[in-house]
Amino acid sequence: MRRYLPFVIVGVVALATIGSAMFLYRAKRPSMLTITNESSANGASVHVLGNAQAPVTLEEFGDFECPPCGGLSEPINQLEKEYRPNLRVIFHHFPLIMHAHAREASLAAEAASLQGHFWEMHDLLYREQAVWSKPADPRALFNSYAGMLGLNVERFKRDMAGEEVKARVTSDEKQGASLGVRNTPTIFVNNHAVDLKIVSPETLRAAVKEAVEAKRPSS
Repeated sequence: MRRYLPFVIVGVVALATIGSAMFLYRAKRPSMLTITNESSANGASVHVLGNAQAPVTLEEFGDFECPPCGGLSEPINQLEKEYRPNLRVIFHHFPLIMHAHAREASLAAEAASLQGHFWEMHDLLYREQAVWSKPADPRALFNSYAGMLGLNVERFKRDMAGEEVKARVTSDEKQGASLGVRNTPTIFVNNHAVDLKIVSPETLRAAVKEAVEAKRPSS
């Protein structure tokens, strides 16, 4: 998808054009769902991309304003497609204090989740990271992203400011802290941490491949 929205959308024609593009984008997204997972803090629902019963789980604690996280977003999506139905991807929020808008971005993703569009907002926030991370107040951009995804924007605004999404993000942060997460991206493959010093699309692919092969029945 071409980059878009260098600033707040203006004009009905622009909205219509982008809306058409986002319709095609949504149609190409892989299956996605939210389930309750035993490893989630306080029994909170977790965001799962792919086969909920997959034998291999890639679990990420990420920050939407973290450049390395953004660089891994699409490679992780591609891994899920490549290893489907044997791999599922779980995303947890872990906004870092050093990133001024990271927590707001997490709230935006959770507000989108309440309307069934977590993964679309997840991808869009990473894709547009260089745009929304620069203004002093990115909320107008987040609202425009919600509109692009076909969300009820007024509800999105209310949900972003509501306690439910704040509690969801806080739950992820607590879970990460309990596991010793300090930086992002922190990634586990079947509960084994990937070394932060060497994490890359290539090392993730190798870790997933090894985990998938280990789960295959021996001949």
